[in-house]
Amino acid sequence: MSVATDTGVKARVHPSPNHGQRAQGAPVDMVVLHYTGMPTGEDALQRLCDPRSEVSAHYVVNEDGSILQCVPESRRAWHAGRSFWKGETDINSRSIGVEIVNPGHEHGYQPFPEPQIEAVVALVGDICARHGIHPWMVLAHSDIAPARKEDPGELFPWDRLSEAGIGLYVKPFPLGAGLLMQEGDSGQPVEAVQSMLALYGYELDITGDFDLKTRQVVAAFQRHFRPEKVDGVVDQSTIETLHALLRKLPSLSA
Repeated sequence: MSVATDTGVKARVHPSPNHGQRAQGAPVDMVVLHYTGMPTGEDALQRLCDPRSEVSAHYVVNEDGSILQCVPESRRAWHAGRSFWKGETDINSRSIGVEIVNPGHEHGYQPFPEPQIEAVVALVGDICARHGIHPWMVLAHSDIAPARKEDPGELFPWDRLSEAGIGLYVKPFPLGAGLLMQEGDSGQPVEAVQSMLALYGYELDITGDFDLKTRQVVAAFQRHFRPEKVDGVVDQSTIETLHALLRKLPSLSA
């Protein structure tokens, strides 16, 4: 069985029983991208459709670019887990979850094939257009759960989505000298970085102490926006990339 979206993106229905009702009044205003993180796509699909697993996603994108729809967009899929973005914690009620078949860091992480990326671009572009989702609400699982998740990881080509007008993206500032702060540091500069990361949407207390949680959030930011080096250390490249990203937010670009 096949279905077509309004712009002609095709998906084959492969129903999962793992879904529920969205919270009343919750808008669909986010897309969350994952990798499957299992040895094969078939392994992942079985888990997403197994009622014992209690996990699911709306879509699965295979390496060959074929797309499976497991949960209707009107329903609340169980893909985000414990998560946070811009003050919201019931991310499942507000989002469309897209699983991208890739073995992930635990099973031989590898680049995403071109047909798969083309399909992700088409699918996510269609979702954003139909739901009116803002670019800064197209997120990685690692963005909304930086202490737990790494997906879709530093090999995911966010720049390709940006070229198609999807997501918020800036060219990373080049690596170089200039260590600014790291775990164990404290003071006003740490507070400033925490404030900027929280302004973008990450869950982070503004304490002025560069603790483990701050390092995890910095690493999540790097994984999405400065993937050449993901170490949780704030260097000149990280801070300049973060500044450039924040300048693209509508509230700060005037």
